[in-house]
Amino acid sequence: MAQARVKARRPAFGGERFAVFAECLLTGVWIAVASLGVATYPAAFAAGARHLRRRIRHEAGGWREFVADFRTALRRGWVVGLAGWAVAGAVWVDVLAARAGIPGGPFVGAVGLFALIAVVVALLRAAAVWTPGDSWRALLSDAGRRTLLDPAGSFLIVGGLGVVVLSAAFVAPLAVPVLGAVAAAAVAVEERYRHR
Repeated sequence: MAQARVKARRPAFGGERFAVFAECLLTGVWIAVASLGVATYPAAFAAGARHLRRRIRHEAGGWREFVADFRTALRRGWVVGLAGWAVAGAVWVDVLAARAGIPGGPFVGAVGLFALIAVVVALLRAAAVWTPGDSWRALLSDAGRRTLLDPAGSFLIVGGLGVVVLSAAFVAPLAVPVLGAVAAAAVAVEERYRHR
């Protein structure tokens, strides 16, 4: 009798959990395609996160809604994308300085890398809660505070980014669908923070 109850509660193979996982992988492909522009990655992650939030809430939405969200997020999101590349460039200069052997270079390089990771986490947390009409400046400001106030959640997002890097190191095309898992991790971290 107890075994029958356990079987009744367990979802069938390919059930809801697998469907959400498959949706994450598909969303990763959409995010990768939308990120092909130099400064479009914040808008791509925002649209992907919004799509996953709809999917989790069992709301209708697909490719058309993703594209509409992407276009809306891109109106101001491209500036965020360019700023992100500027930060990455500044960190690259720090790393080059550290490798050149200047005094204090390794410390400056390490600080730069940690700052870059914090900026990426804040950007992903901001994208995870983006909705049309939101100000990217306000989203990033709030996400920066959450990045510091919720180190466990921030570490989970860093772990997701690590999975993308390792996937790319082993099989480069595998990193594309895993981007959706990073967006899902950011959405889950923000939901967890909101419910705390």
